[in-house]
Amino acid sequence: MIMKNFSSEHKGNIAVVYAHVEKLDSSNAPELKGMFLHLNKGSNNLIVLDMSQTKYCDSSGLSAILIANRLCKDTSGSFHLAGLQPNVLKLIQIAQLDQVLNLCENLDSALVKLK
Repeated sequence: MIMKNFSSEHKGNIAVVYAHVEKLDSSNAPELKGMFLHLNKGSNNLIVLDMSQTKYCDSSGLSAILIANRLCKDTSGSFHLAGLQPNVLKLIQIAQLDQVLNLCENLDSALVKLK
């Protein structure tokens, strides 16, 4: 599935979502939420969000991420964040979400954890 700022592909039973934005904020977070809801309706509950291109994230971006995490958990699946840039990682740690979310260094390590 390809949207303006995000795309997804399947690697086996894992849905990988790529963020093609430098800033994940209120201007594009609703699009990401929509993609997560679409994937969840299609019975995808193993999702990786690759954020290696994203250098900034605000509260709306975090909200979209937390929705994906909840959708996966509610369907006995798993949600992983991969490739976090230093500023985004710092925000997640400040919000203490590193204790709630599954963080992976890169896409490959996330895929290994989900297999």
